[in-house]
Amino acid sequence: DSPVTLKILQNWVPRVSHYFDKEHYTYVGHQIVIQESIEHFGAVVWPGALALSQYLESNQEQFNLKDKKVLEIGAGTGLVSIVACILGAYVTATDLPEVLENLSFNISRNTQNVNAHKPEVRKLVWGEGLNEDFPVSTYHYDFILATDVVYHHTALDPLLATMVYFCKPGTVLLWANKFRFSTDYEFLEKLCNIFNTTILAEFPESNVKLLKA
Repeated sequence: DSPVTLKILQNWVPRVSHYFDKEHYTYVGHQIVIQESIEHFGAVVWPGALALSQYLESNQEQFNLKDKKVLEIGAGTGLVSIVACILGAYVTATDLPEVLENLSFNISRNTQNVNAHKPEVRKLVWGEGLNEDFPVSTYHYDFILATDVVYHHTALDPLLATMVYFCKPGTVLLWANKFRFSTDYEFLEKLCNIFNTTILAEFPESNVKLLKA
């Protein structure tokens, strides 16, 4: 099957706001207000998050998250985790310690009135302390979600090791990424060597690819 070609919808809802750092989105019938921060890469909504949120909203029959255990790695502002929570998943959103305060704030504010499972926010440094913090005997996830986690940084090997660690038989990895550098394609090649990988959708105007592994 060839990948679907899509555009990232402008899910921004204009509101009178005194804050430049809040963005408004609408997914699954819910208005989501995201507080961004220019202090960290992880505290900004990147195009991969919009693409995956849109895809999950539009393909609920193909990827039914209701009552599924979902782990987001590199959750950033929490947009994708919030959408997964609204869709009924048991969500664990993870990121670096310095991002957790803003991540927790966004997730708490946007899921408190959602009649679903209470999401969890946890620290996860790729490749570090996985067995101690997420022992295999206790933690099994139906879905691993990741958006724009691959860019020009030095933690690509630990990221891949983290994906491999959490992907057990039956786990589906959904990864959306804006492809910018040759290192992005090199990472994709490594992923394809380990996982059965297919491209679900492409968003040409933003260079985002959405992959299932």
